[in-house]
Amino acid sequence: MSPELPRNQYAADAFAQLRTILVETSHPGNVGSTARALKTMGFHDLCLVNPKTPGLAQEPEAVALASGAMDVLNASSVEADLNAAVAGCTLVLGLTSRDREFGPPGLDWLEARERIVTQLSQGKRVALMFGPERTGLDNAHLALCSHRVWLEANPAYPSLNLAQAVMVCAYSLREGLIQALGTAGADLAQRVGSEDRADPAAVAAMLEHLRLGLESIGYLNPENPKKLMARLAALFARAELQTEEIDLLRGIAKQMLLRK
Repeated sequence: MSPELPRNQYAADAFAQLRTILVETSHPGNVGSTARALKTMGFHDLCLVNPKTPGLAQEPEAVALASGAMDVLNASSVEADLNAAVAGCTLVLGLTSRDREFGPPGLDWLEARERIVTQLSQGKRVALMFGPERTGLDNAHLALCSHRVWLEANPAYPSLNLAQAVMVCAYSLREGLIQALGTAGADLAQRVGSEDRADPAAVAAMLEHLRLGLESIGYLNPENPKKLMARLAALFARAELQTEEIDLLRGIAKQMLLRK
């Protein structure tokens, strides 16, 4: 038997702030198994982005593998746009075992869990993003992530089934939240402080604004952009920009466009 979390609204809110995003999922069994894994560990916010088959969560295999978690499955949301799925999340973590030349900074799972627990304890929304079964997350998906995260596994065979990966993360986060909220309670959020970190969707919008500004002053050639925007995206991801810094950068981009 695992220890119980204190039965109070503060603890319940922390669990409610985690969103699990499945991107372009193909197999209904993975959706049903994910719903079951989330409910078993106390989470419930499941979002499907561009599932390969319409109505994937209602297919018989999904229903069968969800077992007693039909409430999570039925409440799952479907989004055509990944930006909509991550809106309002201050921390968006993309689960991938592949290293990338560019993209968000990498964290191992233990580092990631500490950040997630801190954010959830402050009442901030956090998203875990899982990619398609066959290919995993691509660079366009990761562009909306604040960090990429990997689970420590056998280096000779690091591949996990999608629903298995969700279960590992959900179990670990439950353990972390029990330790944090069970011992510190609401005081934890006051101790760690509050960060007004910009969400990845706001960073992506700023980068697009900045791209237009750089083109307008002739610094970026749209016919031959090379890797400038990818490098800037990686730079800003490492900087973990706050909301007021996004406003500052967009103000600079605006002035560039005005002087066109």
